[in-house]
Amino acid sequence: MKPQHPVAVAEPPTLHGLAAGEAGRPHSADWTIPQDWAAYTPAEHATWATLFERQCRLLPGRACDAFLKGLDALPIAPDRIPDFEALSEVLMKATGWQVVAVPGLVPDEVFFDHLAHRRFPSGQFIRRADQLDYLQEPDVFHDVFGHVPMLMNPVMADYMQAYGVGGLRAQRLGMLAELARVYWYTVEFGLVMQPEGLRLYGAGIASSYSESRFCLDDPSPHRVRFVLERVMRTRYRIDDFQECYFVLQDLDELLALARVDFGPVYAQVAGAQTFEPGALQPGDTVLHRGTGAYHRDRRPPH
Repeated sequence: MKPQHPVAVAEPPTLHGLAAGEAGRPHSADWTIPQDWAAYTPAEHATWATLFERQCRLLPGRACDAFLKGLDALPIAPDRIPDFEALSEVLMKATGWQVVAVPGLVPDEVFFDHLAHRRFPSGQFIRRADQLDYLQEPDVFHDVFGHVPMLMNPVMADYMQAYGVGGLRAQRLGMLAELARVYWYTVEFGLVMQPEGLRLYGAGIASSYSESRFCLDDPSPHRVRFVLERVMRTRYRIDDFQECYFVLQDLDELLALARVDFGPVYAQVAGAQTFEPGALQPGDTVLHRGTGAYHRDRRPPH
């Protein structure tokens, strides 16, 4: 009889912060915790190095100039997880922002309050080596590599603070879902025009090896000019690549958004039909009409 070899079973993901329930709630009311940089293991630094090096090879010619400039200006090394205090020192001088450590996802009102006071809450943990390409929760690589370079840009810095202030108001008005779509399609998955062509600036793309290519190169997704009311009514994908990317003419559009009184916009979209992620609408300025092949091929047969 042949000896039986154990079958490798993937270790279930560890949940952090809000996703972990009461076990993930820290003692502090603002959910901040020490980063405890010295506690990172060599394996965790090695995971950072793998993620960092492959994104840095991929992003020139794909990421917008502001992202690449911000990345170069920050104390971010290729071989170790960044120290939040060192990041904050540089950020504070440039745009008045700082990075604060949190255990993972935090409640909406905590997130908005941090942004409103120019504090970016970053997950303190890093994904496992077997989770390089997909993670349910934002970790230190997504938060720091994906978000922080754009916070060196004054336009994004002001936009993010305005979003924090606006988020607290949206909660009171019952319009949080609509405002969250604006964040998703700009800060996380936004594209912007440059003279050389489309470039990415969203953190969800910039920190993802596969989506950095998909969003610009694949014929499947739509690429549509950004219109605020349209975006507020458009659902998004949290489990896969986006079916539609919204494109800014330039980053200054974010500054204009930061100055918009969202009250009349909320009144306009309240109760209006919501759109599916991959559905084009009359009036869209379509820069690329996607084939939809990627998501169509992944749907189960009826």
